[in-house]
Amino acid sequence: MNAVRPVAFFFLVLGLLAGCNGGFAVGEVSGTVSFDGKPVEIGSISFISADGSKPSAGGAITDGKYAVSNVPAGPTKVRISGVRVTGQKKMYDAPDSPVVTTSAEMLPPKYSDDKRTELRYDVQSGAQTKDFDLTK
Repeated sequence: MNAVRPVAFFFLVLGLLAGCNGGFAVGEVSGTVSFDGKPVEIGSISFISADGSKPSAGGAITDGKYAVSNVPAGPTKVRISGVRVTGQKKMYDAPDSPVVTTSAEMLPPKYSDDKRTELRYDVQSGAQTKDFDLTK
């Protein structure tokens, strides 16, 4: 009978951990991202707790679309980064050096910088759609 208690306790703790999100509700946010009317082809999006009390969540932007799960509910700052290919260069100065693609941030800091972003979104529990139509 004493062996049953630790096993039952283990499964109780396991069940609580499986359903636990750190004690707060989460949402799933998806949508589109465009800049000056064109989809952001490659980039990333992050939802950052406005007061810093919850973890951030983020994901990739591909062909202007994104989907991020487990975003803590509540007011967030949103950081969006877009990448544009600028060219190619050798990895090092040698004749047999591999060539890599170079890129640069295409969005202004008012969207792409963690501290300067002007974007805000109040994440709700459950699935939701939020499109971002960004301009210069």
